[in-house]
Amino acid sequence: MKILVSDNISSKGIEIFKNAGLDVDVKTGMKPKELRECIDNYHGLVIRSATKVTSEIIDAATNLKVIGRAGSGLDNVDKGAATKKGIVVMNTPGGNTITTAEHTFALMVALARQIPQAAMSMRAGKWEKKKFMGVELFNKTLGVIGIGNIGSQVAKRAQGFAMNVIAYDPFLSEDRAKEMGVEKVILEELFRRSDFITIHTPITPETKNMINKETIKMMKNGVRIINCARGGIINEKDLYDALVEGKVAGAALDVFEKEPPENNPLLTLDSVISTPHLGAATKEAQENVAIAVAEQIVDYLVHGTIRNAVNFPSIPANQVARLQPYINLAEKLGGFAAQIFEGGVTEIMIEYRGDAADINSAPVTIAAIKGYLTPILEETVNFVNAPFITKERGIEIKEAKSDDAGDYQSMITIRLKAKDKEGYFAGTLFSKKDPRIVGVDNFKVEIVPEGELLFIYNNDKPGVIGNIGALLGRNNINISRMHFGREAPGGTAISVVTIDTHATAQIIGEIKKLPNILSVKQITL
Repeated sequence: MKILVSDNISSKGIEIFKNAGLDVDVKTGMKPKELRECIDNYHGLVIRSATKVTSEIIDAATNLKVIGRAGSGLDNVDKGAATKKGIVVMNTPGGNTITTAEHTFALMVALARQIPQAAMSMRAGKWEKKKFMGVELFNKTLGVIGIGNIGSQVAKRAQGFAMNVIAYDPFLSEDRAKEMGVEKVILEELFRRSDFITIHTPITPETKNMINKETIKMMKNGVRIINCARGGIINEKDLYDALVEGKVAGAALDVFEKEPPENNPLLTLDSVISTPHLGAATKEAQENVAIAVAEQIVDYLVHGTIRNAVNFPSIPANQVARLQPYINLAEKLGGFAAQIFEGGVTEIMIEYRGDAADINSAPVTIAAIKGYLTPILEETVNFVNAPFITKERGIEIKEAKSDDAGDYQSMITIRLKAKDKEGYFAGTLFSKKDPRIVGVDNFKVEIVPEGELLFIYNNDKPGVIGNIGALLGRNNINISRMHFGREAPGGTAISVVTIDTHATAQIIGEIKKLPNILSVKQITL
């Protein structure tokens, strides 16, 4: 079998492939057309962040069995196209956790003491001691947005500096927060109280432009912001304006919306420290991820063992045909539930009904958990680590089975429990393969769980649907599907609108202002 390495990785990974008897070609810097023309010759593809594995490349890869990312981020891979073609997509979560956490903290210290600026002044032959007055980290409040693998490591280091750590994370339970020694808060409170804010979430519809003009207004005067996560979470124009005005005292950025940044005005400010996406750039981290991805690919191609796959659980080959539709349904249902339900979940109950009660539920339950965790954690979640993440976050997983599926032949339900609320989500298979969401709390619905969806709570009054359609039409957004459900005529209803393109925050805000609209959420599945 042949392996193509299309991005630079440590030579230790190459050695593992060769020692396993696999042929390896290292061809870095290829253009998309070159990759598309040669990919048919390979069974395995190893990438980092530079190679874009699009649906066109996957269509041309008739022999490809596995794509391995030496790192955690997979936003450069069309995972849906790979899954449809039966190509396993793997990553190496955790390999760069410590490295990124250390870089975050290095930037925080440099930001507090203006170290890069002072160094440049010294290099210019100056001695500007009074100009570079800094601030201490001691007893300051650090707000951590997203306290997963990397965020929790940053929190530990901050505690070592005697900082007060507060955290916003929708999946963090109160018990887990106490174990970590951090205070769980809502996002608005984090903005109000933090002296330093560090971001550790993926880029999703919910997190895009999370730091913007309006949220910056909530922050303390003189706040300092660090981003080693993903570009686009911070609205760069709004940050620039806040830095110029002095509302934000400084920013340390390792990532940008466009990389490399071209003519970015943020880079002209003395109050900004920037690095070229170095979060995972240490010798140790690069060796770790190269070794890990090589070992995982060898295990799969040589021994048939799947590890750290983001799109396939480890199941026997003779069960794939029957279980795959249920796995797909459970993952979609979990992802839908996570984007609707708000609160620190302490328990997830997954029930299998009707024909679903007879399947091997273990990999399906893992798929539901992965689906639930992915919208906020995304690049760090796969079928292997999902159960461990829920355990770390104090979320209890329960299963139940019943022969009764009501009006359906089979059904999977997910019940989410938080401290003072519950959520209920039900799904089934049409034609034994097509997933549908058929229940949300007290509402009966029939939702195709794919693409961009607007989930709307509204009063059941005439004109609501027309107003939504007209507003989207004015903004040149096409509607592909609409689904409805209501508790009773004239009561509360839900409207789920599938749209062809992502709606901006401004458009969501306009929908919220329409008559009889109670709430709007954008969901990506």
